[in-house]
Amino acid sequence: MPVPSSRFNDFVRAYTRLVDHAGGSETRLLEQGREILAELVSHDDWLPDQYAQPHPQYYQQYLLHADPEERFSVVSFVWGPGQKTPIHDHTVWGLIGMLRGGECAESFAEGAPGQPMRSLGLVDLHPGSVDSVSPRKGDIHRVSNGFEDRVSISIHVYGGNIGRIARHVFDPQTSMRKTFVSGYSNEAEVSA
Repeated sequence: MPVPSSRFNDFVRAYTRLVDHAGGSETRLLEQGREILAELVSHDDWLPDQYAQPHPQYYQQYLLHADPEERFSVVSFVWGPGQKTPIHDHTVWGLIGMLRGGECAESFAEGAPGQPMRSLGLVDLHPGSVDSVSPRKGDIHRVSNGFEDRVSISIHVYGGNIGRIARHVFDPQTSMRKTFVSGYSNEAEVSA
C-alpha cells in the first residue's frame, strides 16, 4: 500500500518526527501538524490515481499510511459530486487538508436527550486550506462535497488508525448516537 511519491514520503517522515517529539501534546500536534499538512496539500502532483477514485454512491476513504504503532493515520477522502457524510464524530484529533475541489463542513453539538442536534456553523475548505477536529475543541460534524458536478479530494491525518476506531453517527433529529467502525475503501489492499 505504499504511496510511491517522494513528496508523500517526506510528509510521513516529518509527521512521524512530530509525533515522536510532541510528547503527546495535542496542541502541538495540531498546530505544527497543520503546517506539515498544508505543505503537502499545496501540491497536487503526488496522489496516485488508485487513491483518487470516486464511487457513484458513496464517498471513499482510502488508507495511505498507518503508523506502525497506530499513533496516526493518513487517509484520502474522495467525494463524488454532491456526496456527504452523516453527522459523525472521530474520538481522536484530526487534520483535514483540501487537495482538490472543495468541502463544506458543518459542526454540531448534541442536543438534550431526544432533542435535535444544534448546528454550530459552516466552514468551507478550498485547495491548500487545512481545518482540524478534536474532542477537546469540537469533534462532531457533517462533511459534503462543495460541488455538485465534480470530484473533490481531501487528505486527513488522525491521531490513531481511524478505520479501526469505534466512533459514532448521530441522528440529527434526536441526537441519538450509534457506534460504527468505518474501515477503508481499499480494505483488501490494507489487509494483505
